[in-house]
Amino acid sequence: MRMIASYAAIVLGVILIIGGGATWYLVSDTLAEQQITVAEDASCAANDSVNGPYSAYCQAQIIQEHTMEATGGLTYAELDREDPLRNVAMNSSFLQASLFTSVLAFGVAAMAAGMGVIMVLIGLGMRDVAHVAEETPANV
Repeated sequence: MRMIASYAAIVLGVILIIGGGATWYLVSDTLAEQQITVAEDASCAANDSVNGPYSAYCQAQIIQEHTMEATGGLTYAELDREDPLRNVAMNSSFLQASLFTSVLAFGVAAMAAGMGVIMVLIGLGMRDVAHVAEETPANV
């Protein structure tokens, strides 16, 4: 039974590593296709292509700064319904939410791959324990 559990943990770990890596690549590739560049006045990753978690976060932050400058520090909910800047604030919120969602997706992908490594290590450890248990006499 230990051997079956160890192989199952190893297989699950490999699946998690592959899934995490594939998700990371898919999100990165999708962001890169958008050809977004972090604004030159951003406090981090200025002029960098948005294709990873750090550049996506930096771009979301500078969008927020630009929106607050344009709206006088007011958010979408604080602007009057007739204020034309409300659309600016709304679009800003959508863009930021999309970028933060990609940051979250990168985090989940990294967590899945990390859990995969842990599962492989657990499976290998269980396999070693199973081998030792088989070699140890029952009377000891």
